[in-house]
Amino acid sequence: MARLVFAAGNTQLPPDGQQQIRGLVSRLLDTNDRVQLVAYASGPADRPSESRRTSLSRALAVRALMIEEGVRSTRIDVRALGSPEDGPNDRVDVILLTQ
Repeated sequence: MARLVFAAGNTQLPPDGQQQIRGLVSRLLDTNDRVQLVAYASGPADRPSESRRTSLSRALAVRALMIEEGVRSTRIDVRALGSPEDGPNDRVDVILLTQ
């Protein structure tokens, strides 16, 4: 699993996150494994939909880079959960689902 930490309110994948994804993609291209992107974002408690939208944008940014690097979209599952219950608030967890 990889954990990509974002700046609060930012949906662009940071450079170190891009490097992590490119390393993971090289491994994925040699297997039939799938990936699940579980995205989180902090936000106002009275507007949870704002957190979900931000987390979705983050997951889609990660997904776009993976597709650009050669991973088929059918091998990438996206879950945007909004505010997390644990761990850093602004992140995308990349979970490798081995086959």
